[in-house]
Amino acid sequence: MTRGQKIEERFFKVLMFLSTFFILAILAIIIYSIFEKGIRSISWEMLTKIPSGGYYYGKGGGILNAILGSLALASGATVIAFFVGLPVALYINVFLIRHKKIVGMVRFLLDLVWGIPSIVYGAFGFTLMIFLGLQTSLLAGTITVALFILPIMIRSIDEILRTAPIGLQEASYSLGSNKSETAFRILTRQSVSGIITAILLSFGRAIGDAASVLFTAGYTDHLPNGLLEPVATLPLSIFFQLASPVPEVQNRAYASALVLTLIILLVSLFSRGLGKRYHKTKINF
Repeated sequence: MTRGQKIEERFFKVLMFLSTFFILAILAIIIYSIFEKGIRSISWEMLTKIPSGGYYYGKGGGILNAILGSLALASGATVIAFFVGLPVALYINVFLIRHKKIVGMVRFLLDLVWGIPSIVYGAFGFTLMIFLGLQTSLLAGTITVALFILPIMIRSIDEILRTAPIGLQEASYSLGSNKSETAFRILTRQSVSGIITAILLSFGRAIGDAASVLFTAGYTDHLPNGLLEPVATLPLSIFFQLASPVPEVQNRAYASALVLTLIILLVSLFSRGLGKRYHKTKINF
């Protein structure tokens, strides 16, 4: 290795170290600020009750409606996106695997759609909602968020399936399996840990987004009794509480952000546990 190569290697090592440190420092500051401000305002009452009269003026109540609403909306959207996205990703990697140009175009379009701001999905969902004669509701919000995270789900699963050895498919075909059996019984099982990660990523985007549900899910201080009723979500709850001029309510917004952060953290830990459990799953033909 020449002197110039050594200098170049050291330069990029320092650059990577500084970049990693910078990102971790920003993450630590964000988490610390949320915990430091939110832990003082969080309480059992806040977690187990819905907003009462005057909640946004500093009186009693909680955010149970937003917690359950976010979980219901994000879970429903993730389930829809998974059952639509998994077959698409499998089709790309099994049936279209020899059509490189078509696959490249599909992936480019999915990346393009992935980059569209969530507020655009909210506007599209609102237009679709008017066309179908729906009002702001849990159903409308779930469909909109499912459309929003669908490209994320497809591309995440697609990248996982691309890591599977091509010889795995060839071995399956040699034993008499067709493409559908190879896709759903072999590749899916081989990539289960990565698919769990894709589900986690999609769920995190779904539960943390506010713009896509602003026009479609609505907001309510009550728990919805059905799919056609408005539903509260944690991101919108945080927004409305921060907009209050009452300092106590603003502190509750940080507590709500802490709850949202903890939910995502718990889901992350749970998914990593499942991923490790199935990581060494063997393929049985």
